[in-house]
Amino acid sequence: MSTKINNIDELRAEIARLKRLKEEQELYLGVQYTLLNNKLSAPYRVISSIISRMPGYELVKGLVSSSSQGGSDNHKKNENSSDWLTRTLQLGLPLVLNRTLLKKSGWLNKSLVLFASEAAAGQINQNSLASAISKLTEFVKPKKKKKQHKDVPPLEEGSDVINFGIPPGSETY
Repeated sequence: MSTKINNIDELRAEIARLKRLKEEQELYLGVQYTLLNNKLSAPYRVISSIISRMPGYELVKGLVSSSSQGGSDNHKKNENSSDWLTRTLQLGLPLVLNRTLLKKSGWLNKSLVLFASEAAAGQINQNSLASAISKLTEFVKPKKKKKQHKDVPPLEEGSDVINFGIPPGSETY
């Protein structure tokens, strides 16, 4: 739809009309987007409400979710959040102990040992395990001795560059 504009007043009126049209279309599209979003999210809401009522859902959700993404600051903010290794140990350690070591023990012994193992698993996290492994590999690795040639002068203190006595920039062409 092209209209013929003859003077500045008609141009200003056309600009104002197009701005109003733009705002109306943006409002209409925003409402349509909200309606479409609600229609698409309805099945998700129904399924998530059904699944959330299943026993053990929170436990599995806590194990799978990545609420701590590295860093002690995040751990200080939310003490209940822990990394995947700690959560897996908190779930798996009691199961392993029940099936192996505590197979024939009484319920009191099982509960005390399982409580202690869960608390111990809570103290273990990826960072502590990684630091322990790195310390172990440093201990096992053979130490490399640096051989220094007789004709190469030693490094000056605080310098990473070998000083051969040639001033820098003296061989520029």
